[in-house]
Amino acid sequence: MIRESTLHPDSAAFRETVPAGEYFLKVVKAGETLRILDLEGNQAADTLFYNAHNPAERYSAVDTIREQGNVYLTAGSKLMSSENNVMLEITADTCGRHDTLGGACAAESNTTRYALEKKCMHACRDSWLVAVTKHEELGMSKRDITHNINFFMNVPVTPEGGLTFADGISDAGKYVELRAVMDVLVMISNCPQLNNPCNAYNPTPIEVLVWN
Repeated sequence: MIRESTLHPDSAAFRETVPAGEYFLKVVKAGETLRILDLEGNQAADTLFYNAHNPAERYSAVDTIREQGNVYLTAGSKLMSSENNVMLEITADTCGRHDTLGGACAAESNTTRYALEKKCMHACRDSWLVAVTKHEELGMSKRDITHNINFFMNVPVTPEGGLTFADGISDAGKYVELRAVMDVLVMISNCPQLNNPCNAYNPTPIEVLVWN
């Protein structure tokens, strides 16, 4: 569902450009609004959400899909936690839908989907591992990297129930906005994937904005 935002970038309390291949880590407090902006088009922003006060509670794709009865996320979707609490709600979306089934790229998926020699190429899981390693105060490890959302990524479900990774449906300037219902730790990997044609083999920056 396409729904424009009423928020203006100039009024944002926070904004940061995240280069392709880098991670973003920030606590967004209850009542604040987070915008993820696809600056150049068809870039995937692989995102994890945690309860900022208890990271053992985190985004759950299973509970989110069950509660909304839809495998795609868009305006109006409520993102559920592993404790079946609402974490965030998508309040605006100019892309139309987002994937929460395809998972994040990793050494293992690079090998399976592309070729053995692609195993050591940088992947989203690597970015998250760097983030939790550099922020020991979070008390998190690779065991905490679970369900994620692939904002802007197009992963259609086939009639047989399989997944296909298709050309992107986003474009330069498209964005998704989420209002936090609880204090959430947001961890984004701006995907470095060089093997997927959906981004023309050219990963690009995203921008993250937060309104109080």
